[in-house]
Amino acid sequence: MKIVSTISEAREAVKSARSAGKTIGLVPTMGSLHEGHLSLVRASKSACGFTAASIFVNPTQFNSSEDYNTYPRDAGRDLELLDKEGVDMVFAPPFEEMYREKTSAYIDIGKLSEIFEGKLRPGHFRGVCTVVCKLFNIITPDRAYFGWKDAQQLIIIKKMVKALNMPVEVIGCPTVRESDGLAASSRNIFIAAGERERALCLYKSLKKIEELLLKQNIRDTAILLEEGRKIITKYPDVELQYLEITDAENLECIEEVKGRALVLGAIKLSRVRLIDNLTLSF
Repeated sequence: MKIVSTISEAREAVKSARSAGKTIGLVPTMGSLHEGHLSLVRASKSACGFTAASIFVNPTQFNSSEDYNTYPRDAGRDLELLDKEGVDMVFAPPFEEMYREKTSAYIDIGKLSEIFEGKLRPGHFRGVCTVVCKLFNIITPDRAYFGWKDAQQLIIIKKMVKALNMPVEVIGCPTVRESDGLAASSRNIFIAAGERERALCLYKSLKKIEELLLKQNIRDTAILLEEGRKIITKYPDVELQYLEITDAENLECIEEVKGRALVLGAIKLSRVRLIDNLTLSF
């Protein structure tokens, strides 16, 4: 496994792989890897002759220096995991390499970046899209792999790629869950002792909505959301930040489930925010 920290080294490695006729796959990460990240690596390895992973904690997508500074980091463990999975190249640049000059150009995707996560974290998706655009320009992948766990992010990146005619196929991979159903996340380490049951209330809420739709044929989203919220609000120390049912393509809230939709939500515990979603098909 080749580990590079400069843009020129990354481009040279990709150039060599492409000249050998290999398809380039990219798995962008901020490190602190878990099984969800590794599932993306495996998806790339199964389809691409050359798999690159990036590790870069991008400061422009954080809303506070505290959140950025406390984001979990374990570079040694990350590299061991990626090496074990057979990754061909890891691009792990320092901040100065990715932002050589004060950033004056950003990618703004508009309305989609101002709802749900974007409303709670102003500027977050501008930072995400900008750094992903940078990574696409550096690595020039044929395919890039993202998890459906961050559904809003995935949808926004797909729309950015289409709007800017980027020659990369964005692949969305299924959410990986821990044994009790909690969506795998780097921030799960911040769930305090004794908070596991409360942390699971969002997932249980999503599953309740899915059950009511599929088993009781309830399509009215007002009814579905009311029942879902009951599961979360019975925990007074859990803050429900949003729970909505939307169109699966544009994240527009809908009144009735017809075809494919998304139910997505966010909660806040003492030390961590958790987001999750399920695809509803009817």
